[in-house]
Amino acid sequence: MGRGRAKAKQTKVARELKYSTPATDFEALQRELSSNSSNDKSEDDQRYGDDPYDDGYDDYRR
Repeated sequence: MGRGRAKAKQTKVARELKYSTPATDFEALQRELSSNSSNDKSEDDQRYGDDPYDDGYDDYRR
């Protein structure tokens, strides 16, 4: 037994997450979105080159 407390805690946390309204900093979000330019390559693009599906292991076939 002893599951009652754990379940009650999970229910409490889930209820808090479901019904809480966190404060959103829209100015910080706007800064973050505007700082990313479309000309900059993402980290994945730099690592994999032009093909996003190329994992770089094609050269190591048996």
